[in-house]
Amino acid sequence: MPAFLARRYASETDVERRDDAPHVFTWRGRHYVVRSVFDHWWETAAWWLTTQGVTTQGVTTPEAVGDDERELWRVEAVTAGRAPVVVELCFAWRTGTWTVDAVMD
Repeated sequence: MPAFLARRYASETDVERRDDAPHVFTWRGRHYVVRSVFDHWWETAAWWLTTQGVTTQGVTTPEAVGDDERELWRVEAVTAGRAPVVVELCFAWRTGTWTVDAVMD
């Protein structure tokens, strides 16, 4: 069974979807085309963590529960003149941003 080592980046990127899956993305000035989707999953933040509280009349109550939902895709992508690369793309629903979360070696 092949083993992957991941380099973590979490750097913002632009992603175009086709049929609800990532199809094209730009990262570090290169245009990548997704050749294959290997995996797709959802992650949520720990529900017991809260964000900063709000103090009203001396009583602090949590502002919101830390339930940030992220959609992740492990894809094989290719750019001109380079070998294919396996990348994890992440879409943060709360902020509406895409990131290259990890690159597999």
